[in-house]
Amino acid sequence: MNPQNSTKPTAFRWTICTLLFLATTINYMDRQVLSLTWKDFIEPEFHWNNNDYGNITALFSIFYAISMFFAGKLVDWLDTKKGFLWAIGIWSVGACLHAFCGIATSGLITGEWIMSFEGSKEALEKVDNTALIISTSVTLFIFARLILAVGEAGNFPAAIKTTAEFFPKKDRAFSTSIFNAGATVGALAAPLTIPFIAAAYGWEMAFIIIGALGFIWMGLWQFTYKKPHLHKKVNEHELKYIQQDDTEEESAKTNSGEKTKSFTFAQAFTHKQTWAFIFGKFMTDGVWWFYLFWTPAYLSSVYGMDSTQSAIPLFVLYAITLLSIIGGWLPKYFVDKKGMNPYSGRMKAMLIFAFFPLLALVAQPAGSISFWFPVLIIGIAGAAHQAWSANIFSVVGDMFPRRAIATITGIGGMAGGIGSFLINKGSGVLFDYSHKTWTTIDGVPFLQKYPQYATERIPDELFKTLKTSGVIISDGIDKGYMIIFSICAVAYLIAWFIMKSLVPTYKVIKD
Repeated sequence: MNPQNSTKPTAFRWTICTLLFLATTINYMDRQVLSLTWKDFIEPEFHWNNNDYGNITALFSIFYAISMFFAGKLVDWLDTKKGFLWAIGIWSVGACLHAFCGIATSGLITGEWIMSFEGSKEALEKVDNTALIISTSVTLFIFARLILAVGEAGNFPAAIKTTAEFFPKKDRAFSTSIFNAGATVGALAAPLTIPFIAAAYGWEMAFIIIGALGFIWMGLWQFTYKKPHLHKKVNEHELKYIQQDDTEEESAKTNSGEKTKSFTFAQAFTHKQTWAFIFGKFMTDGVWWFYLFWTPAYLSSVYGMDSTQSAIPLFVLYAITLLSIIGGWLPKYFVDKKGMNPYSGRMKAMLIFAFFPLLALVAQPAGSISFWFPVLIIGIAGAAHQAWSANIFSVVGDMFPRRAIATITGIGGMAGGIGSFLINKGSGVLFDYSHKTWTTIDGVPFLQKYPQYATERIPDELFKTLKTSGVIISDGIDKGYMIIFSICAVAYLIAWFIMKSLVPTYKVIKD
């Protein structure tokens, strides 16, 4: 039966939502490979410490931030189909490039280009200059993260723009929460797959296999996506439902394919709504990225788990974050059942979600009882973040015209990337500082016992040797995590009050 002849509305918009979900899942799996392999597989090969890893993740965040500023505008210019294809193609190449950083490090240092992963490892083992291995490998990983960041920056502007094309305002938070759950599912699938791929085939193949998923998605998108008014699987009843918020003039322009004037950066920054979105993203995006990038290292540093041992706790943690789908349902309930306008309903829901991250204040103290307490708390905080995220993205579609959505999303994403840079860089520095300064050995401060490491890098083998020698070590790194957890706990309430102060009531931008 031809969908166009059906008297009932088709539901093809949910097929598009499924594709957005899959893209976001792949996006977050690609982003997670490094965090799940660096401690057990990459650190021993390249002699990294927390600060090295923090530099890589922080620079990824700043590359992502800068790219987001332009990605939204680029997606608005290329339009949704081409913009998404370019984005996922670039980030998939960047993901695969990580695998060759070992070969490149070996070749640049030794001058002999051994085109095999095992051969390059053996060549690096013969190099005595540890500092050169560190600096070269970190630089190459930063380059690979740059390519990954440039591509990944296009995912959310393109996805939010697609959501605005295929869903009315009242459904956008719910549809956004569904595709945004891909971030959770990607994070959920990652610890159950990546460490085991790395253990069986090498860390390099983890990057290649996960990175290749993006190329498969590109084929699905190429043959599935068209604008709703042009798609044969969207009948007139579904199209009318999709366009229920549009004026007759707007619908006529959309259906005729008439080009609308672009929404400039200069226009964007004149609106308080833009600044509310900027502050909301700046204050909260870094929290999620901290949990994403540092939780595997947290379980390793504080509880001594390797990447395979932490697979089940991480799975449980990210499974809890699937509760974030409530984030799409709650504002819809406020709008449909309580008669609120979309902005008021969303802000009320976001205030509720902003209280749950406060649990992170007790994550580290409770961890002294069992590691499951911080795992469960981080999972709840992650669910609250994803619920918050679905709604803050939807606020853009509520208040800005469609032609501005990707641009505004990109600007907010840039702000979120800057916040992520600060927390990731700060975390790496803080954790190495606390590891040196607040650690005690048999009750004696570490630097009092080993003053030579006040300004030097601690050798990889030192703590391994100390742990097997029978001394009592109290690692100060847990105090560093306590500080960052506290920052993460209060970030959402601060963000909400700033947003509400800037935009106290619902106001749609028409120009």
